[in-house]
Amino acid sequence: MPSAKRAGPALGRRSPAPVVLHSAPLVVPVCTVPIRDGAVAIRGERVLAVGPRAELLPSYPSAEELRWPGMIVAGLVDACSAVPSDAPGVTARGGVLSDLTDCSALRISYVEVISAGEEEWEEHDRDAVITAIREVDRPCVVGIAAHARDPQVLEDVAVLARTFGLRLLVRLDRHSPVELDEAGVLGPLCHVASGRSLDPGERKLLRLRRTVVALCPPEPSQAQDALALLEEGNTVAFGSRGPAGAPPTGPLGLAGAIRRHARELRPRPRELDRRLVEAATLGGARALGMDRGRGRIGSLAAGTRADFAVFDARGRYPYAALLSQPPCLATVVGGVLTRGA
Repeated sequence: MPSAKRAGPALGRRSPAPVVLHSAPLVVPVCTVPIRDGAVAIRGERVLAVGPRAELLPSYPSAEELRWPGMIVAGLVDACSAVPSDAPGVTARGGVLSDLTDCSALRISYVEVISAGEEEWEEHDRDAVITAIREVDRPCVVGIAAHARDPQVLEDVAVLARTFGLRLLVRLDRHSPVELDEAGVLGPLCHVASGRSLDPGERKLLRLRRTVVALCPPEPSQAQDALALLEEGNTVAFGSRGPAGAPPTGPLGLAGAIRRHARELRPRPRELDRRLVEAATLGGARALGMDRGRGRIGSLAAGTRADFAVFDARGRYPYAALLSQPPCLATVVGGVLTRGA
């Protein structure tokens, strides 16, 4: 009987992308503990494996290895972006774009609703929003930024979002959490952008509704409020969009500012450094609804999207070293490497 032969590649079928192994003295996956002398194996835009370099090297013997100094960390996520933004280490953004034909800078582009009242919404804006959503080129993900002040408009926007399965973004400088809850806006499909202090009742309501709070550049006095959100169990993210005219601040800049304020407090919140890094990564992914399933972001594990950053950070305490805002040596977004970004 003739022996079996290895079949050649099928006509028209692309050969698989090569495996690339990114390694560093420290890998911070966020979803698990930091890994000393770790590595991230990727193929195309997906992560194949994360673990100790000594284990991954023999598992992928033909992989090209890129050896980095410092640390590899899951990509930072800007949950309310000031576009354009060049904050170091940011690999995903969500924000409002005036031109939805160009959403390449964002993972989620939000269609803004600013209708002055119910009549304007019903006669013109509602159909315009639906048309804009349908015409956006995929795979760009679309949401609705509910910036209208009229409660009837907000109620219909919430129904529209649920009908189309869209994310919602609202700003707390326009509405209180109670008003948003009465309109049916709050919930796990919504995140709020906040640059003001929230009272205990507001924080509790957002927590009960499982609504992520994206902290945008706050006043120094509001850092205490950020600590309260973390201590009470709210899911926190960071956004770069601040007041008009204010320079954008990236997730690490905001996290570092909160940490500096917390160092003056006694006692200091437990595991604050880790929680701030989680807010800058996984918290942002949860705000955008991209923290689950294949292609998820904000963490590094088998099946996640190959989004991460390389920082020239060293030290015994990885999270503290990252919050000191070290230089960013490179970013990898969907498996594509950009140095010095």
